[in-house]
Amino acid sequence: MASEQAQDQFRLVSSSINHEGKLPRKYTDEGQGAKKNLSPPLEWYNVPDGTQSMALVVEDIDAPDPSDPIKPWTCWVVANIPPTLKGLPEGFSGKEEEVGGDYACLKEGHNDYKVPGWRGPKLPSHGHRFQFRLFALDEQLKLGNKVTEKLLEDIEGHVIGEAQVITMF
Repeated sequence: MASEQAQDQFRLVSSSINHEGKLPRKYTDEGQGAKKNLSPPLEWYNVPDGTQSMALVVEDIDAPDPSDPIKPWTCWVVANIPPTLKGLPEGFSGKEEEVGGDYACLKEGHNDYKVPGWRGPKLPSHGHRFQFRLFALDEQLKLGNKVTEKLLEDIEGHVIGEAQVITMF
């Protein structure tokens, strides 16, 4: 029974995260093998009934900030993901219109680097955890032309499900 419930849960996964739970270097902005802002592939399963849109927020949850010793650093924000989509392909960031179809209506927001799209981490030290959170929402967000790292505030009161995966770098 418990395994049936687990299979029915709203889930977020990435084929790029290795068996040790690490994000490969090619998705970072650091060192040999880095692809410079190549977004990792993501897939999700069992989107909750009643979902009108979804939103993705990726944060370095161990980021140091002088004014707040542990304050998440937003790496990627994506809003208005249609519930009909089953994932985002590798390298998707910045190519919504090019990919077309249901992907064309997605909106990538400004991250804490103050630019839109995925920005691979470049860390002062290793061992940081990156939290990928996908929210199922009861409405399509009305965000205008600017989606920001404040998306978590915008979705308050509209979340009907959340799936997450945490990886290390």
